[in-house]
Amino acid sequence: MRRRSWPNLPAVLFVALVFWAVLPTTTVATEQPPPELNTASATPIVGGKPADIDQYPWVVYLIDSRGEQFCGGALVASNKVVTAAHCVIDRRSPGVRVVAGRADKNSQRGRVVGVTDFWVHPEYSAPYRGADVAVLTLRESTSRSVVKLATPSDELYGDNTEAIVLGWGARSEGGQKSEVLRRATVPVVGDAECAEIYDRQFVPNAMVCAGYPDGGVDACQGDSGGPLVVGNRIIGIVSWGVGCARPGKPGVYTEVAAYADRIRARF
Repeated sequence: MRRRSWPNLPAVLFVALVFWAVLPTTTVATEQPPPELNTASATPIVGGKPADIDQYPWVVYLIDSRGEQFCGGALVASNKVVTAAHCVIDRRSPGVRVVAGRADKNSQRGRVVGVTDFWVHPEYSAPYRGADVAVLTLRESTSRSVVKLATPSDELYGDNTEAIVLGWGARSEGGQKSEVLRRATVPVVGDAECAEIYDRQFVPNAMVCAGYPDGGVDACQGDSGGPLVVGNRIIGIVSWGVGCARPGKPGVYTEVAAYADRIRARF
């Protein structure tokens, strides 16, 4: 699974555990982004396996006016979905809908709910600069369970903490999007190590990395906006990366704990 591709980059990988659909173009700062940066909004999880929607009832995906899936998300309140800012920054709320309770995109299970409004973090300008978070307001409340937000007091970001990433993104770099929900387990990578890998593109306390040193498991295009969870808490939002599941290139997620108060203020 993974992020979307930037128009002026070869292959931007927006996360991680492991997600190609076309995403809207996001506003990018004037300096050049890192080479081969790939937003995960277009692909399924690489190295993962099918997941049971009843085990993760709060996982949702976003569709455009044509009914095409372009990003993932998570229910954090009965009428609120958290996703990545780059997924919706250039879209209008009437053209976005949320599909809840449906693991197989070809089925009729679950429901499709309209979006009346969305909030994009005011400091967002590009995924590799942080604040890649948005909150959607649904036209109707749902009865599905919600996932809790990680907070700064939670000890969920330690090195090698096992996390699960979910989405409908590509199963391989440049591959086709998945028709079913997939999940993958990836270890959290410490800030110091991730900063060494991505240099200034990694912003500590705004982003979190996850992935194996040898690669093989990651989010990919189409997974952008999807959740990275530990237990019953969402700790990350699929944001960006370099390729999908490449060795030494962990997926990069928005660190939910850093923005929990701003997210909760939208409830």
